[in-house]
Amino acid sequence: MKLSSLKAPKGARHYKKRVGLGEGSGHGKTSGRGGKGQSARKSGHVRFGFEGGQMPLQRRIPKYGFTSRHKYLGINNFVLVNLSDLDAFDNGTVVDLALLSASGFTVRGRNKAGIKILGNGTLTKKITVKAQKFSETAKAKIEEAGGTCEVVAL
Repeated sequence: MKLSSLKAPKGARHYKKRVGLGEGSGHGKTSGRGGKGQSARKSGHVRFGFEGGQMPLQRRIPKYGFTSRHKYLGINNFVLVNLSDLDAFDNGTVVDLALLSASGFTVRGRNKAGIKILGNGTLTKKITVKAQKFSETAKAKIEEAGGTCEVVAL
């Protein structure tokens, strides 16, 4: 065996198809591109979603969903506390942001607008609640139990 007689094994080398070199080559005339038209041209491709000028599917289907700007601006974005949670405090307690934070109701994130007291549950103790907002039922139940509601700015 000599260095000059070495060859790659059969099938190891793949030769590039050379098109447009006459009819006898088998890849002449249209060079494997078929007949005339857009697909026979050099830059004959269309963008994704193009349907030949027909209104594309992604524009035929209606838009849906809505994201409120208030969610990101912090408006109406309160930490919600129910009356059943406030019933755990003793009589005469002043419930405010500091006390709620100490008991686990933390105002997380920079977009929180404060605390809103909701009327779910019952309140049996006379307490003073300081919060940014109260629901009507919560306010009525707190005052019915002998407590007071104070609206405080954050």
